[in-house]
Amino acid sequence: MKLVDMTVKDYLDLLKSDAPAPGGGSVSALSAAQGVGLVAMVADLTIGREKYAEYEEICKAAKEEALKLYAELVAGIDKDTEAFNKVSAAYKLPKNTDEEKAARSAAIREANVGATEVPFETVKLCLEGLKVTETMVGKSNPNAASDLGVAALNLMAGIRGAWLNVKINLPGIKDEALKAQFEAGAQMVDEAYVLANRIYEEVLASL
Repeated sequence: MKLVDMTVKDYLDLLKSDAPAPGGGSVSALSAAQGVGLVAMVADLTIGREKYAEYEEICKAAKEEALKLYAELVAGIDKDTEAFNKVSAAYKLPKNTDEEKAARSAAIREANVGATEVPFETVKLCLEGLKVTETMVGKSNPNAASDLGVAALNLMAGIRGAWLNVKINLPGIKDEALKAQFEAGAQMVDEAYVLANRIYEEVLASL
């Protein structure tokens, strides 16, 4: 069963067990999905209400983008666990002959790239989510302002958690050019940190 098809309690029970997956990567994607989910909710609480008509187009655009990000992040919850399972499977391949050793090494390299790509994608999605969130601060239903602050916090947890998962997998990337592309994600994390804090402080000041 996919993680996203579980009840919340079953998911949490699996998470707290000694099973190695789901782990931090899936949790990061889930946190981020919750964040953009809140953005979509705040948009819906604004759209179609006469008193917030001036924010209509902003919130419609934000909702559309948030729902796209939401779908990708929800998919990422299971993608991260699947990527981890591929790494585990690769390490369990036989290594009795030179051919088997070569095949095993190739499988490990490929699996490590996949295990890095998935959280790296979460990093990018989280940053986009924060940018969308900021467009609605002060330009949406003020009764749901705190939800935008919580959205920013969840997206910040998502991006920093995903970045940890990128970093822990980098030693397994043997292609130096590819590794450098992944390492460039640090700039996105730094940008997100500033953005999330700005959103949080603006929301806090408005309450």
